[in-house]
Amino acid sequence: MILTDFDECKTSTFDPNEVENVVPNFPKVGVTCFSKNLIDRYAEIFHGEVIAYIKNANGKYPVYKINYKGKEIAIFMSMVGGATCTVAYEEILAMGLEKLIMFGTCGVLDSKIDDLAILIPTSAIRDEGTSYHYQKAGDEIEVNQKYKEEFIEILKENNVTYAEGKTWTTDAPYRETRAKVLKRKEQGCLCVEMECASMAAVSKFRNKEFFQFFYAADNLDSSKWDPRSLDNDIRLSDKEKIVYLALELALTMF
Repeated sequence: MILTDFDECKTSTFDPNEVENVVPNFPKVGVTCFSKNLIDRYAEIFHGEVIAYIKNANGKYPVYKINYKGKEIAIFMSMVGGATCTVAYEEILAMGLEKLIMFGTCGVLDSKIDDLAILIPTSAIRDEGTSYHYQKAGDEIEVNQKYKEEFIEILKENNVTYAEGKTWTTDAPYRETRAKVLKRKEQGCLCVEMECASMAAVSKFRNKEFFQFFYAADNLDSSKWDPRSLDNDIRLSDKEKIVYLALELALTMF
C-alpha cells in the first residue's frame, strides 16, 4: 500500500529551506490559528510587525511579530487541512521558528461537551494522508507530550473547564458518516478535525516542539448536524479570550 511506503530520508528533491530563507531575528516561539479574524485582531492589539509572508497559489498571508509581556512571539494564520497546514509549518520552521502552539475549532463527538469548551488531545487517529509521509504507518500518533501540565495550570488559573482525550484527524469532512462517528467515539475520540495528526507527525520528524488544543464548535453527536459557533463571526469576543490562553502558554516555552 502506498501509505505504508514511508521513507525516513530527511532530505527531498526540494526542501523548505530552498523555498524560504532564514528570517533575521525570527521569534523562536509562535502561535497560530485558522481564524483570520482572530489573527488580524491580535496583530492590531499588539501592534504586530509583518516580518514575513506565507505564500501559495491562493495569495500571501502575513507573519507578524508581536511583543507579549516582554517576549517576542510570531503569530500567523494557518490554512485548513493537514496538507496545506503542514506546508506552511515547514516553511515557517525554515524561517527560524522552533516551537509552535496551534489552536482552532473542532467538531465534538459528544453532545455533552459545551460550545467553545477547551479540548486537549492526547493522541490523534491518523485518518488522513500527510502524517504517513513523516512517520511510519500506524493508526494513531501521540500528541502534547510536553507542556500539557503547564497549559492545564493556565486553564485552572483562568477558571476554564477542559477535557482530555483522543482526536480524529480526517481529510474528508463530508465523509464523517454516522458509522464512523460511532466507531471513533468507541475508540475514545472526543472530537474531529483536519490537522492534528499531520502537524504532530511533522514536528516529530523535524524534532520541533508543538502543542495543539481545540475549542469546541459544531456538534456531530445528534441526528442532525448542529453548527453551533462554527462560523468565525459567532461569539467572536469569547473566541478572542482563547488567544490569551495560547499566549500565556507561549511564555512557558522560553
